[in-house]
Amino acid sequence: MAPPGGILFLLLLPVAAAQMTSGSCSGCGPLSLPLLAGLVAADAVVSLLIVVGVFVCGRPRSRPTQEDGKIYINMPGRG
Repeated sequence: MAPPGGILFLLLLPVAAAQMTSGSCSGCGPLSLPLLAGLVAADAVVSLLIVVGVFVCGRPRSRPTQEDGKIYINMPGRG
């Protein structure tokens, strides 16, 4: 789970971007190809980490083995 400060930052980011004027950017231009490629690669890595985390946390847990070898009917979690 993301910290509450991070969520607040993401929610306020469009508000801050909307208040910037178009003439206040000095030296802004198209991104260079290596920088753009690095950003795309970093985005892909973070996306893969999120997908792997979801699969690891979402997989079913293995059931513990029964010590006595009996089959329990109508007892959830025992067999």
